[in-house]
Amino acid sequence: MLPRMRFSSAISTADDLESAVRQATRTAREKLHDDAGPVAGAAADLAIVFVATGYPHKERLPQWLRDECPVRHLIGCSGGGIVGGGVEVETQPAVAVMLARLPRTSLTVQHLSNGDLPSPDAPPADWRKRILGTPNATSPAGLIVLPEPFSFDADRLIRGLDYALPSVPVVGGMASGSNHPGGHVLYEGVTTHQTGALILALDGPVRFETRVAQGCRPFGKVGVITRCRDNLLVTINKQPALAYLRDSVDLLPEADRALVENGAPIFLGIGMDPFAAEPPAAGDFLVRNLLGADEANDVLSVGAELSTGRHVQFHLRDRQSSADDLRAVLGRKPSAAVAGALMFACLGRGQHLYGVEGHDSHVFKTLLGDTPLSGFFCNGEIGPLGGSTHMHGYTSSFALIGGVPQ
Repeated sequence: MLPRMRFSSAISTADDLESAVRQATRTAREKLHDDAGPVAGAAADLAIVFVATGYPHKERLPQWLRDECPVRHLIGCSGGGIVGGGVEVETQPAVAVMLARLPRTSLTVQHLSNGDLPSPDAPPADWRKRILGTPNATSPAGLIVLPEPFSFDADRLIRGLDYALPSVPVVGGMASGSNHPGGHVLYEGVTTHQTGALILALDGPVRFETRVAQGCRPFGKVGVITRCRDNLLVTINKQPALAYLRDSVDLLPEADRALVENGAPIFLGIGMDPFAAEPPAAGDFLVRNLLGADEANDVLSVGAELSTGRHVQFHLRDRQSSADDLRAVLGRKPSAAVAGALMFACLGRGQHLYGVEGHDSHVFKTLLGDTPLSGFFCNGEIGPLGGSTHMHGYTSSFALIGGVPQ
């Protein structure tokens, strides 16, 4: 019998980084097993590690991990909150280690800087060569992307990946936890970077599925953009955009109006299909921030480039709608058994939204059982919606990874 794909995940909150890395790695290694049970001394094909930004000496982490478990490939980054062993840790330092045995799976890890990205008019083959090592490589099963926010143009990378590898699911998150350049780390094997981005490509008999929970619910009526300029929303259904928003808020139930009056954020949902003849339903929108309002001109500033003719609807975010959306998204049955999963959640979720740590990981466990889960809280979450990859905010983006049934 061929060996099966296996994942394990563990977390440590030890105050000392070396102790935390060694403890989490030992625990993850003990959990990693094959069909015959635990295998002493077995190495892993892949280690994915996430470390709280506040630890000192983070550049020594790869060696401490490899001392405890030899691995073929290692990737990871720093985060403002850490997910490991199926739990979330936001209020104290933590290290999460995920180990994987991936039989017959090809793994390619690339570290990129902005200067490594092909020009906008470069052919797809140039992108494939830079990402996969050769322009003739087969499309991988999935990509995991970990950019550093101060030094790297993640949006440009995402557009290039969709252009060159349009059918490949991409998921990941921006390193987080620091408010200044040089404060984050990215791990590539034994090398520690403070700039750029990491890309892990998985190819072979791998099922790589994504789930993106945006955590908002629509309100008011679906409208059509009738006038805009760049990211400025001027009119909806030929009505001034700010007036259209006020009318939509007026239609809210009293409890929801109270949420808005108490500062609950409002977002704009943009229909993901630009050619749709029928108005989109809930879940068919790409949700983007409202950045501000020009009350003198009734214009709204939106965190996205806009175009006339697109369907739009305002959205409201609160803990209940976010929880409901997460359950709906994770409740969609995967096409095959999931061996391991990664979670990339916004820093604005977790205890900031729900009032407690561990909400999203608890929902994950409720719906997907004891599937090993690791991840971190991000400065921006990457995941596909409507056939395209996007950089999100306030989302939880998941990669569900499993083997192809034999």
